[in-house]
Amino acid sequence: MGKKLSEMNLEELWHLFPIFLTEHQGCWKDWYKEEEKLLKSILPENQILQINHIGSTAIEAIWAKPIIDILVEISKECDMSGIKQILVQNGYTCMQQMENRISLNKGYTEKGFAEKVFHLHLRYIGDNNELYFRDYLNEHSDIAIEYEELKLCLWKKYEHDRNGYTDAKTEFVAKYTEAARKKCGDKI
Repeated sequence: MGKKLSEMNLEELWHLFPIFLTEHQGCWKDWYKEEEKLLKSILPENQILQINHIGSTAIEAIWAKPIIDILVEISKECDMSGIKQILVQNGYTCMQQMENRISLNKGYTEKGFAEKVFHLHLRYIGDNNELYFRDYLNEHSDIAIEYEELKLCLWKKYEHDRNGYTDAKTEFVAKYTEAARKKCGDKI
């Protein structure tokens, strides 16, 4: 019997869960909708202000890691730890917790990825730069293609280094998030 995920070091986890990209899949929108429905059924309605599909799977027609990123924004009066506990009780694993942000995953197993994999980003309302980036790329297909090309160039170099992969995209993401914020203001 192999190691439990909790017993693996970062290098072992990165090898078990490498970065891989695939062409855009129509089912990603459906997977998000199914998970959104589940989240709405388990989370306190009066505390959840917004649930959104974010990340590359929410950007039409570009290659992406087949992982559905979900942003859950809660009221600033909410107990973030209480929401986290509900999510953990319903199959999510807490990966990182900071004062104002919690990241949870679902679909990681000792044998690798499950068919459906989710990254849930729990935040207070307004901490949502990802929405600006997503909408900007969906409105500007030329920029979306640039982003796809960047990701494809980084894929093999950082196949077993998620932090390096993310860091290498940071400048691009920041540039177009800022462009979207200038265009939209705080409308999102």
